[in-house]
Amino acid sequence: MLTFKKAAVTFVALGSLVAGAGSAAADGGTPSPDAARTGDGAQALCKRVPKIEKRIEKALDRMNGEAGKRGSLAGMEKRVAAAKTAGHTEIHTFLNNRLTARKTLKTTLEQRQKDVATVKTWCEANDGGKS
Repeated sequence: MLTFKKAAVTFVALGSLVAGAGSAAADGGTPSPDAARTGDGAQALCKRVPKIEKRIEKALDRMNGEAGKRGSLAGMEKRVAAAKTAGHTEIHTFLNNRLTARKTLKTTLEQRQKDVATVKTWCEANDGGKS
């Protein structure tokens, strides 16, 4: 037998489901292709350049840090050497692959740093991308 309290809870739950479905249908769903963004986002990118520069610089500083610094290439190289010395072949292989990936990331970040510097110069010459 359904009590009044259970019936009220069920009614409220069903009402919220119906209201939610109605609002989802009313918002129009996905925008049409005609409503897609225009432009290249230069103004937004110019606004973010300082944050991007800081993030890249922080990551590169970490990678170039001393062996005791978390995330440094020197620390990873030390761990790779220790695994090899200990004869832990699987650990050595795993850490060596991570080291290779991290070195690749460093190269990528250095290239991005150069690209962001170029973008910063462009933004300064073009009123922060407004023109």
